[in-house]
Amino acid sequence: MDIYLGAIIVLGALAVSDLIVGVSNDAVNFLNSSVGSKVAPRRVVFIIASMGILAGVTFSSGMMEVARKGIFHPKYFTMPELMVMFLAVMLTDIFLLDLYNTFGLPTSTTVSIVFELLGAAVAVSIIKIMVTGQTISSLVKYINTGKALAIIFGILISVVIAFVVGAALQFVSRLVFTFDYMKRLKRYGGLWGGGAMAMIVYFILIKGAKGASFISDETLAWINTHNFTILLISFIVCAVVFQMLLLFSRINILKIIILVGTFALAMAFAANDLVNFIGVPLAGLSSYQAALIGPDGYNQAMIALEQPVRSHTGLLLIAGIIMVITLWISRKARTVTQTEVSLGRQDEGVERFGSSSLSRTLVRMSTSLLFGFKKIVPARWQVLAARRFDDRLYRPAPGSDGERPSFDLLRASVNLMVASALISFATSLKLPLSTTYVTFMVAMGTSLSDRAWGRDSAVYRITGVLTVIGGWFITALMAFTVSSIFAVVIYHWQGVGVLVILAVVALLVLRNHRVHRDRAVADEAMEVFNLRKITDTQQAIMISFEHAGIFLHEVRQAVVDSLNGLLSQDLQQLKGRKKESKKIQNWANILVANIYKILRSTQSGDVDDTQRYTSTISTLQEIAESHRDIAMRAYLHIANNHKGLLSSQIEEIGQIRNCVLEILEKTSEAFLQKEFQDFASITAARNRLKMLFAEYNRNQIQRIRQQTSKTRLSILFYGLIWDLEKIADQTINLLNIFQHTLRVNDRTSDDILVETPDAP
Repeated sequence: MDIYLGAIIVLGALAVSDLIVGVSNDAVNFLNSSVGSKVAPRRVVFIIASMGILAGVTFSSGMMEVARKGIFHPKYFTMPELMVMFLAVMLTDIFLLDLYNTFGLPTSTTVSIVFELLGAAVAVSIIKIMVTGQTISSLVKYINTGKALAIIFGILISVVIAFVVGAALQFVSRLVFTFDYMKRLKRYGGLWGGGAMAMIVYFILIKGAKGASFISDETLAWINTHNFTILLISFIVCAVVFQMLLLFSRINILKIIILVGTFALAMAFAANDLVNFIGVPLAGLSSYQAALIGPDGYNQAMIALEQPVRSHTGLLLIAGIIMVITLWISRKARTVTQTEVSLGRQDEGVERFGSSSLSRTLVRMSTSLLFGFKKIVPARWQVLAARRFDDRLYRPAPGSDGERPSFDLLRASVNLMVASALISFATSLKLPLSTTYVTFMVAMGTSLSDRAWGRDSAVYRITGVLTVIGGWFITALMAFTVSSIFAVVIYHWQGVGVLVILAVVALLVLRNHRVHRDRAVADEAMEVFNLRKITDTQQAIMISFEHAGIFLHEVRQAVVDSLNGLLSQDLQQLKGRKKESKKIQNWANILVANIYKILRSTQSGDVDDTQRYTSTISTLQEIAESHRDIAMRAYLHIANNHKGLLSSQIEEIGQIRNCVLEILEKTSEAFLQKEFQDFASITAARNRLKMLFAEYNRNQIQRIRQQTSKTRLSILFYGLIWDLEKIADQTINLLNIFQHTLRVNDRTSDDILVETPDAP
């Protein structure tokens, strides 16, 4: 077989893989608003998005030209040289996008493909320059540097503009409609909805008609010269229709706007971004065909690629079908979407990202500016704004399940309207930008204006935003670097180099799959603890105790693993358990968040009955922190190569451990079965612990006096037994709270006495 025909076949296979990883990342662009607002069941949203994709694939796009001549000048390259570049680009793209998908970070497929083309083109051009003896200054002859610079500046400008415009329009929208928006929507919702729909319709025309094969050049020219007329007619028609719907029906126009906007963005994705993944393979096919019919064969310059090209509708349709299938089955697409939704959600809860020094600095600066701004704004205006931005006014839409979405329909419609308007405007001016960057930054701007980033969550949300934005620039750097390295390897080792890189990329993708699977399993385990909707307070309390039973069971296993790893001096086991301690801490945080949800749902007459239940907050946190301390102490002791515990200390810690494990196991079973069982053994274990603590404390003092237990061993010994004691005491506290709750619910009439330990 011709080696270059084999390369075309490899490019085709890589195109399918790239389509799969591409939609997994870019699906967030059109799913974020609909999924976050729960505008419709997920199945309905996916059907509409699928229709948008299939409609969009019938449109060709300028990105096809980017793959052929936008980054480099093909007339200076031969077909074998272009094949090296194209293979390097596709292999890099699969590796890079799959890596981002694994960690749920949205990035720009447009930026990745452009910088991969740039990296591969620069690498091959430098090789040509070295072979022919030219100077490095001749590199500009091969590379279209203006395109790359335009994209970089487009990134910077679009990020800032999208965030500011999204924040400003959301502020005005919320000020007008408030969180209880349905009443005001009936008054002047037609005007607002007409404006939103006009922007989305205009977006469909600008992004879709530009490359539609069934629209003539005359029609396209008319659309481009009558932008204002199209906007005005769309606004008037939609405003009248929406106002009629508001006055004479119960149809929520915001749902119409969001679903149409979802269709529009999905269509734009298919019309523009999908060819990021098939543009390079099609360019490779075109160069191969040109070489076959040309007079000089493989050695002729690829001037043919400079000619305009129309995309093959059949191939685009196949690509669209692959994308639709991936949209429905890809778990990574849901992970990326969840990242963006969680950063913009209105309510509090467990945050996906931690804090950083930069985010803390930004929060402090913003807080200082806000305080300064409040000094110059009249107090009456501040009170008025506070009332209109009070999210407690939110009321579930009629017919919903009552569960609050991550953000409401008003913000979702603003997200789509602003993103559509900005993308359409930039497209009409032929300005390069990324759909991903615009939709993400608009969503972050609207969440900021909606006060979703409160004092208790802002530092974590900003860290998440900075992580995503930083990843965008890393995308460009990695795409350029990795693609250039792959190009050099393929250029020198040809088929062998391709096979080696294929093997490496395949191994990395498999590894990423395992990492994502483990992360998904952990997320699903955490999802078990979420209380979505509270209809009965006492029932919710009992469910939270059931969750506490699962939590205690995991703590028990974690204590066993940590102490076994310490006694056997197994550093790998201790390292793994140290990492797992974060999971237990997150579980505790979710349980605490559930308690706050339950307290907010209690009626005034229920406060006395649930007051004791609130003490579970500190109890759960104490157990999680004590476990984390055990894991950290054990890990650091072995990692620092300190001497192991004395045989007497090992025996004593083992006895204490057995008592604590019995208490954890029996309490966990009681919570999971929602009834008391075998309290005699729990009481006996607690009493035995008291005696053991007293006895072993005397033994340790004796060892210190005899200098058989050095300072580090003494610190470790006391730290471990104190942490174990705290876990046992707080578990007993949970058991007593559970007993009280059962009595409140009249689920038992027996007086069961469990000794309440002294506060540690």
